[in-house]
Amino acid sequence: MPETGDRWLSVDDICDHLGVSKDTVYKWIDRNDMPAHRMGRLWRFRKDEVDEWVRAGEASDKPRSRRRKK
Repeated sequence: MPETGDRWLSVDDICDHLGVSKDTVYKWIDRNDMPAHRMGRLWRFRKDEVDEWVRAGEASDKPRSRRRKK
């Protein structure tokens, strides 16, 4: 993938970068709080945010528990 600089990445771009399917990315957004930003109907990503999220182990198959507010 060419250098992206500060450019926002699309779902296709982030799939290529991570080597995963669109279904996986949408699942991670929904269940694992993947760092994604909604712009209208489209999702956009910052490569550095996603890379840090992956390094922190947040992309594991185990969904994060949702905390209930008291």
